[in-house]
Amino acid sequence: MRVHRSGTSLAGAALAALTLLLPLTLAGPAAAAQDPGARQVPARGSAFMGMGVAAHDGQGAKPAGLSIQAAQTEGVDVSSHNGNVDWGTLWNSGVRWAYVKATEGTYYKNTSFTQQYNGSYNVGMIRGTYHFATPDTTTGAAQADYFVNNGGGWSKDGRTLPGALDIEWNPYGATCYGKTQAGMVAWIRDFLDRYKYRTGRDAVIYTATSWWTQCTGNYGGFASANPLWVARYASDVGTLPAGWGYYTMWQYTSSGPTVGDHNHFNGDYSRVQALANG
Repeated sequence: MRVHRSGTSLAGAALAALTLLLPLTLAGPAAAAQDPGARQVPARGSAFMGMGVAAHDGQGAKPAGLSIQAAQTEGVDVSSHNGNVDWGTLWNSGVRWAYVKATEGTYYKNTSFTQQYNGSYNVGMIRGTYHFATPDTTTGAAQADYFVNNGGGWSKDGRTLPGALDIEWNPYGATCYGKTQAGMVAWIRDFLDRYKYRTGRDAVIYTATSWWTQCTGNYGGFASANPLWVARYASDVGTLPAGWGYYTMWQYTSSGPTVGDHNHFNGDYSRVQALANG
């Protein structure tokens, strides 16, 4: 009888231990499956330009043709989530410039970079690269160095656009990466200063007005030097961040043909060339 009671006790203890461990085993994808409302945090490195725009600012109608300005030049932006891009189809559809994600933080390089960067160039496009900023992981200067060292450089060959800093909603955590507005402005300045020191060019700033307002206090001090690439998925560009009287590029949709992210350059093809030449 004593043996029987011991066995029952051991079985009960095992069941209790399993009960305690069960919530831990459900903390990953299984837990998310049981709670569809749980926030899905993507894997580090998977971020791409504009991934938070529709969720935070919504997505409306696309602009009606090119009548919004006297001249617009179509472009796209791509990252590893696009895989191998059909550049020939894009070129034939009228796309003339492209930005390719090069890096993120100081820990990730685009695994599709060669096909995307060389492929856009080989069909005749003017192309550049962008860096997805993670201000909560390392300094702006460290990320600028990582970017330049891994595809983010610039050369005056008439076909290379200056690097772009993609600064937007944090897909991995707190919207403003745990920084105060002043702290975010300082981080961005650190990146921009280092990028110009390394390349001789002022980087493009890609952002959305609502994020910029929330996380920098709508700081206007970069507008005199850094071209604005604004994100807004609507029929018009809307209000721009403080300081900028006009946009240089506008990401107007994430559901365009061939690849989702399509953009208007605010000017004809000669203006794209001018930005490339510096």
